[in-house]
Amino acid sequence: MTETMIPKTLPGVTPHLVCEGAAAAIDFYKAAFGAEEVVRLPGKDGLLMHAALNINGGMIMLVDQFPEMPVDSPTKLGGSSVTLHIYVPDAAAAIARAAAAGATVTMPAQAMFWGDMYGMVIDSFGHVWSIATPMGEPKNSAELAAALQEA
Repeated sequence: MTETMIPKTLPGVTPHLVCEGAAAAIDFYKAAFGAEEVVRLPGKDGLLMHAALNINGGMIMLVDQFPEMPVDSPTKLGGSSVTLHIYVPDAAAAIARAAAAGATVTMPAQAMFWGDMYGMVIDSFGHVWSIATPMGEPKNSAELAAALQEA
């Protein structure tokens, strides 16, 4: 674990994941996505009260599911309506690495009309990840609309 402190403010939006088994989720994110652990705060009962990871330059926070709190993990809810998206140098290799760590591949990497090599996995904790590699310059709205029509 690094000695990096969490800054008082983070740019943009920081996902805060609820997990059944947050400690195991941290191990998975290290193996699957090269996550760097920033902080881990276990509670008296062994469940994690708070954790933070750096993945691909962005921060995510994790907590174990606590029955007394009004938030549930995707495994308890039967799925998630949120997708976490990361850009990587090689989407196919990143998806293979995630699968080797225990993720379920729901979409192998493939060239998409918007210009990314793109695929998706679901981790063992119910969180959905989209993984992409840009294959050229970003498209503007008109170019995206034209590419969609051709797809």
